[in-house]
Amino acid sequence: AKNEEFEIELGPVFVNFVLADEINRAPAKVQSAMLEIMAEKQVSIGGKTYPAKKPFIVIATQNPVESEGVYPLPEAQRDRFLLKVDVPYPKGDEELDILRRMSVKPPAPEPVLTPDLVLELQDMASNVFVHNLVAEYVVRLVLATRTPSEFGIPDLDSIIQIGCSPRATLGLVAAARALALIHGRDYVLPTDVQAVARDVMGHRLVLSFDAVADNVEPRHVVERILAMVPPPTPVWNKSQNEVATGPR
Repeated sequence: AKNEEFEIELGPVFVNFVLADEINRAPAKVQSAMLEIMAEKQVSIGGKTYPAKKPFIVIATQNPVESEGVYPLPEAQRDRFLLKVDVPYPKGDEELDILRRMSVKPPAPEPVLTPDLVLELQDMASNVFVHNLVAEYVVRLVLATRTPSEFGIPDLDSIIQIGCSPRATLGLVAAARALALIHGRDYVLPTDVQAVARDVMGHRLVLSFDAVADNVEPRHVVERILAMVPPPTPVWNKSQNEVATGPR
């Protein structure tokens, strides 16, 4: 006998790794659906909630050249991305390598990580030590995007319309921890924060109309803030052994 009921068939986002190619071509309804799963790690269908897989990672590409048929990403969705990395043209030797590899039979990709290993690495990164002085430095960098004049950079008051959200603070710590782990350290240095600041903070800034008209780029604003907000010199002792999010 037939069972006349709707069957839910889960879509392509229920995987560990989502690659959204040219995400700015997706209409508003698709971007809204992506916003939910990126923010809540779940999808609601017909009054029922379906959790995303673990780990759940989204990487999106965006074509900065074309303006027809594209939809600008809302600030709330941009804020969900940990990093925005600008990919320039390849150098001569890199382009020659692309030609050699892709003009014949393209190489087949091979897995280098498993989902369980990614979860293990994420757990290791979350336990990387962050000194109180480094945590305060992160907060000062973010606050400088909201009230630049209080940090000696009043010229940015007319350039920055909306500063970075608290997600930028969390993102700076998370990215700096991951970078420290890649470098084989179990503690974060101010240089780790500085290395990731442009990619973590730039896409979260909303510049004024005049700044956009003058072709001011967010990464240059972040570089100015990095130059004006002095980094700390951590003193490692037992009286300051807390991380930004609690005891180690």
